[in-house]
Amino acid sequence: MALAKKDQECVTSAWMYGQQAHKDGKERAVPSYWTERAEAWLQGFDGVPLGSEPKPMSASMEAEVGRDSRRPS
Repeated sequence: MALAKKDQECVTSAWMYGQQAHKDGKERAVPSYWTERAEAWLQGFDGVPLGSEPKPMSASMEAEVGRDSRRPS
């Protein structure tokens, strides 16, 4: 689902604050400020990756990357 830039920034911020709360050892309870973005906050707290899963690299791209890594600098 595509989000407007401002909405995406809010979701990202909520996710990051959830991650920080987990690191700080806080309780898994969404602060009142983040109730509108509770799902993103909880995903951050639980360590769920933000966004979609990374796509696998195609065989041709993998070959190209491997070839580039062997080039002298």
